[in-house]
Amino acid sequence: MGKELEVNIGGLKLKNPVIAASGTFGYEQEYQSLISARDLGAVVTKSITLKPYDGNPPPRIWETTAGMLNSIGLQNGGAEDFISDKLPALKANNLKVVVSIAGKRQQDYRELAKLLDRTAADAIEVNISCPNVEHKGSARLFAQDPADTVSIIRSVKRQTTKPVIAKLSPNVTDITLIARAAERAGADALSLINTLIGMDVDIMSKQPRLGNITGGLSGPAIKPIALRMVWDVYRCVKIPIIGIGGIMGTEDAIAFLLCGASAVQIGTANFVDPQTAINIIAGLKAYLKNQNLKIITKLVGSLKI
Repeated sequence: MGKELEVNIGGLKLKNPVIAASGTFGYEQEYQSLISARDLGAVVTKSITLKPYDGNPPPRIWETTAGMLNSIGLQNGGAEDFISDKLPALKANNLKVVVSIAGKRQQDYRELAKLLDRTAADAIEVNISCPNVEHKGSARLFAQDPADTVSIIRSVKRQTTKPVIAKLSPNVTDITLIARAAERAGADALSLINTLIGMDVDIMSKQPRLGNITGGLSGPAIKPIALRMVWDVYRCVKIPIIGIGGIMGTEDAIAFLLCGASAVQIGTANFVDPQTAINIIAGLKAYLKNQNLKIITKLVGSLKI
């Protein structure tokens, strides 16, 4: 592969802009027989917390029209297990590894960043936007409050020299307020969007489809919302944006780049076809050739209006 797909996301240098999204690619080992992950730009790990976390009660996943609801609830083995076991395995496969971190308290993020700064992780994605866990005893997300966003991102930046990516929530009135807050706090890049809060109901049992009642909606159904939010944020910040939301093929990825994303994350599509990200990489290369463009960065924000 040549250099035409190379990107720099806030100091995170990638050979291409296609990234496996957190929570949909596990810790890469689950996909080893299905995909050559080393061909990806990077892998974002399943979110880790300081201590092991059991997650939410089942059922945890429900397929919806043009999408999927999930309520996993950040189940993971904790930071110690990740650093001693899973991260070395990821790096042994010569992958660029972005570690997603989450917590119930602001202090959790600070401590996780400090621990990861001494590891081989390539960057940290700060998940302040998961709709499947409680914060401060309520369903309110840290990413719904500019002050909380500033406080967490600033504290993470103080504990690490690695690139820090803030993952933002679409479950807000104006995502640009949160994006500017994250940039002001020192975020090197932004990931958007996380899932939308949704639910479904079994009319025969008269019960919710998910054990947690609500969950995060992802997949093609949310792509128009994600594109609009990337476009809005691109026009108000100077740091790079990673676009997420319903990317199922090359055309979807290109649309995000045109709207201002410098890279994209592939999530729900991994469950449909594990080769999706690899196909998108090939598709981007072909598109550049067709458009007579030498570098992918020329596409970023080039939407004609």
